This record gives sequence, C-alpha cells and structure tokens, in this order.
Amino acid sequence: MTEQARNPLLYGLVVNWDDIPETTVRPGVHRRLYSTDEVTVAWHRLEAGMTCNPHSHADFDQLVLITEGTCDYHVAGVAHRMSAGSLLLVPAGAEHHIEPVGGPCINIDIFAPPRADFLAELRAQEAPAIS
Repeated sequence: MTEQARNPLLYGLVVNWDDIPETTVRPGVHRRLYSTDEVTVAWHRLEAGMTCNPHSHADFDQLVLITEGTCDYHVAGVAHRMSAGSLLLVPAGAEHHIEPVGGPCINIDIFAPPRADFLAELRAQEAPAIS
C-alpha cells in the first residue's frame, strides 16, 4: 500500500478494547473489531459449549493469539491445545475452528490484509476503522 493511500488519522490514535462495541455473532461468540489500512484485529470472547463454525478463507493467513482461558484450535482436522499466551498461524485455505475447553476463553485474530467482511461490519457499527 502506498503512503498516499494510508489514513493519517489512524496514526498516534490509542484505542482500548473496552471502547469498541461488542457484538454477538451467535450464542456464545462475542466480537470486537478494529482495523487499519493494512490489518484487521478481531477480539473474541468465546463461551464453552458454543456452536463451532468450521470455515476457511483462501485469500489470507490468520494469526491466532489466546489471551485468556484454554481451547482446542482445530486446523485441517488437527486439534492444537492452546492457553493464554499461545500463538498459532492458520494458513490460507485451511479449514479451522476454535473450541473453548473447561470455560470461556478470549482469542485475538490478526488478518493482513484487512478482511473485507469485517470492514463492512465495522462500517455498519461506526466503530474505529478506516473510512
């Protein structure tokens, strides 16, 4: 991306997760989104027993960070036990989903380039995002 295409209003702007609206994606799955010109960050609060949603995205990798709790993160049929501080890179095209274990967990997903579907969701919420 060229410097001219970047949104200068995003630089030096401090945003706190608590100031970003939380939406319920489906029962047991709650999301907060933040995006810049080059990356989308998705915060998820996930409850044990939630309905899992296996999916894939062909256009980009997904970096997963668990900040609270424990989960099994399934990638291409393989379960990876993760706890607070764990990172996992999900390759583009790989089917994946998360399953909290023994209680709720918080996971942060990082996408570069930004996800178009999440950008549309942000614009609808009027949350901090690129314009």
